[in-house]
Amino acid sequence: MSVGPAKARGDVGDFVGAHCLAEFAGAPAHMLDDEIRLREMMERILREFGATVCDVTSKSFVPQGVTVLALLSESHASIHTYPERQAAFVDVFTCGGTIDPEAVCRAMAAAVGANIARITTIARGAAHENADR
Repeated sequence: MSVGPAKARGDVGDFVGAHCLAEFAGAPAHMLDDEIRLREMMERILREFGATVCDVTSKSFVPQGVTVLALLSESHASIHTYPERQAAFVDVFTCGGTIDPEAVCRAMAAAVGANIARITTIARGAAHENADR
């Protein structure tokens, strides 16, 4: 991942990204506890939306729950599931403007049969550096 040079005052340079945080509700517990299915779903959807997937790792927990992390050339994506609550938390951060992380989150919700309880997309980087001053 490469970005333009930072300016002298210590900002992030020419970097621009979008960070989508989503909470899923009402998903079938069996979908949220299937590590292999979640890994395959995440990688497939990320590729469909144009992400460059470098690696995907996952972990199943006892008595239930799964975490899947995807390392992207554009940044990262993750899902943390709570089958006992039919809930999941999703995080998709991409740099540049070629991938829509909110669309990725919506596709993931549909793939696991969930409703989106909450979704927030945060603009990151140079385009929003004046907002913090």
